[in-house]
Amino acid sequence: MKLVAAWFKIPFWQRVLAGFVLGVLAGWAFGPSAETWFGPLGDLYVTLIKMIAVPLVFFAVINAVSSLHGQKSIAALAGRTFAWFAFTAVLAVVVGLVFGLVIRPGEGVGVLQVASDYKPKQAPGVVDVLLNIVPANVFQALSGAATAKTTDGTSVLVPRNGTVLQVIFFAGLVGFAFVRLGEKTANLRRLAGEASETMIQITRFVLEFTPLGTFGLIAALVGGYGFEQLRPLLTFVIALYAACAFHIIVVYSGLLLAHGLNPLKFFRGAAPAMQVGFVASSSFAAMPASLRSVTHNHGVNRDYAAFAVPLGASIKMDGCGAIYPALAAVFIAQYTGIELSWSQYLIIALASVLGSFGTAGVPGTAVIMATVVLSAANLPLEAIGFLYAIDRILDMMRTMTNVTGQMLVPVLVAKETGMLDRAIYDAAPTNLGIEDEQAGSAGRVP
Repeated sequence: MKLVAAWFKIPFWQRVLAGFVLGVLAGWAFGPSAETWFGPLGDLYVTLIKMIAVPLVFFAVINAVSSLHGQKSIAALAGRTFAWFAFTAVLAVVVGLVFGLVIRPGEGVGVLQVASDYKPKQAPGVVDVLLNIVPANVFQALSGAATAKTTDGTSVLVPRNGTVLQVIFFAGLVGFAFVRLGEKTANLRRLAGEASETMIQITRFVLEFTPLGTFGLIAALVGGYGFEQLRPLLTFVIALYAACAFHIIVVYSGLLLAHGLNPLKFFRGAAPAMQVGFVASSSFAAMPASLRSVTHNHGVNRDYAAFAVPLGASIKMDGCGAIYPALAAVFIAQYTGIELSWSQYLIIALASVLGSFGTAGVPGTAVIMATVVLSAANLPLEAIGFLYAIDRILDMMRTMTNVTGQMLVPVLVAKETGMLDRAIYDAAPTNLGIEDEQAGSAGRVP
């Protein structure tokens, strides 16, 4: 028990960092066999995160809508949140274009081969995306399943990502119904609140597995990925990582300073969720950690965070939907010798911002977004296959950028609307583990 207590006393981000470093060493030492030996640890971690994400969102949104009604205008909060989503996406597109023009990753690359496993993706229409927000079957949405047709015309249920928006939509309706019915649903409102608290506690349990999950994911990645795949596109990798780092450190810090908030406090509190996003390469997988960081480390009102963070995990994609498509378009134009006009740059910017919202909840957002942008700018679509071979490496930094933005916007909106607890924000803790919130950091469950 002393060993367990000592483990929990180590700050969460340090435990995750240790898992990352050990994973790199294990992957380097074991080589390709690391995927066999350590990959299941990472797979188990991602499965655990997926297990808790939907019920966490479902009960949290119901509780949030019921609680926010009468205190704050939900429509006004949603509008302000969307406005910040769009504004930061515009800034991200500008960053992607500038770094593409400065670093020029498409020049002097040599002859590239399209990745052998690349399959062109077709972006859904705007109407299809909007209609998909409304679930045809609530239980399918909650289970992450959808109806599909087989070759013989038979309808079957298949697993599907991207149902979070459907869950938010239905949970919001339930919350509004509770409010409208008043005292008739007092017990149900209390039950939803208790269920939300229960899921938050389960989330704490699952997050304790993050260091081991990080070890497994990174060991499998390093062991299975050869440097030979990165060598031809190393300049593009550097450009993307530099652009994302600039956007996180400079742009986000500037917005925090403009709101009178200390950026170091924000990043200290956001570090655990950023780490999860980086190693898991999934905003959906990082969402429980993001929600916990925003409320527990930053002091954002829990009811507002329960609405804003899951929404951001679905549609707020500064890395995948803004920086990457813009940078990829510039890279492909440089590689193919196409001189982009000012009108094409404007089209790239508009397509990146609008398309990131239009592909909300669609699996493979980054590749689809790049396809949308290339198509809008009349650039060769097949060229995106050049980048697909290293997509997993790119996705780590893209996703960390997404997750950071998904936490930043709720903090900014909460500051503007008086829903930010400055005492918690300025304290900036970094632990997301098993903890009794009322007892504070000293109240750890053994």
